[in-house]
Amino acid sequence: MNARAASRTAQRARRAPGWTPVVGIRVTPCAVRTCRRQGGFTLLEVIAAIMLLAIAFGALMKVAGASIALTQNAATRSAAAMWARSKLDSEFVTTPLQVGRSVGQFDRQFSWQLDVIPWANAGTAAVGSSMRMYELDLKVSWGSLSRPRSAHFRTLRLATMQPAAGSAAEQQP
Repeated sequence: MNARAASRTAQRARRAPGWTPVVGIRVTPCAVRTCRRQGGFTLLEVIAAIMLLAIAFGALMKVAGASIALTQNAATRSAAAMWARSKLDSEFVTTPLQVGRSVGQFDRQFSWQLDVIPWANAGTAAVGSSMRMYELDLKVSWGSLSRPRSAHFRTLRLATMQPAAGSAAEQQP
């Protein structure tokens, strides 16, 4: 390399940062810039990464929505079970036993239907005993007319037998 070429190489090195002269090889500033570009991401890679994140985010939102719906369903069923327990525990305490069907409303969302049936099982009541087993079948309903929901609860209770209507026991003052 002659002296004039060496001084030109030194001048270029001062003018173009990142451009280093190599003895015997002619490297242009354009070739150095191309090497620097290879360290980044292309537009296609960035778009693909964003699309992958969008798909993953959509799937996570679907799972979160399903989790919220299941939690709401569990809370409603739990409320129905609490209403049913309250009704079954208070039956025969506030009102006397009445065989048959009764219906009512707990609140605006929940309604109930109670069937009281004498439990017919051989040997459950001794002859002359005033106690008898009764089956309580409670249906708690909620939901819209297009999608009604319900839960059934059944239990046995031991209670005193009520005299039939019009008997001598009721006619006494």
